[in-house]
Amino acid sequence: MTRLLIMEDDALIGRMYEKAFSFEKFEIQVADNGQEGLEKLKSFKPDLILLDIMMPKMNGLEVLDALKKTPNTKGIPVIMLTNMAGKHDVEEALKRGAVKYIIKGDHTPKEVVAQVKEVLAGYTRDDLPPVV
Repeated sequence: MTRLLIMEDDALIGRMYEKAFSFEKFEIQVADNGQEGLEKLKSFKPDLILLDIMMPKMNGLEVLDALKKTPNTKGIPVIMLTNMAGKHDVEEALKRGAVKYIIKGDHTPKEVVAQVKEVLAGYTRDDLPPVV
């Protein structure tokens, strides 16, 4: 089962994505701020992290920096899932190690699930045996 950590401070949005991914048989953990998300990573090892930028205690870019500096988490793909639509925000998140940047208002939850699956397929594709 694919494991996903969602860091989202808006409880309604967090539940919406939790339901969308649970429907697709993902194992989900949700954190409502960056500190809680980093704490959950001590006992929950996700295959991918969905990370909002605007959160209390630690914003998403601070969390992203912490993830990429920590040996146990630096290899986990991170998708930014936010309403911050500025070009600078996108460039900064990708520069810091996010693999994708999704603007919440531009995509339905079903589309977000599809994009997460695409990213995960890209990460697991290298594990497949070569075609002979």
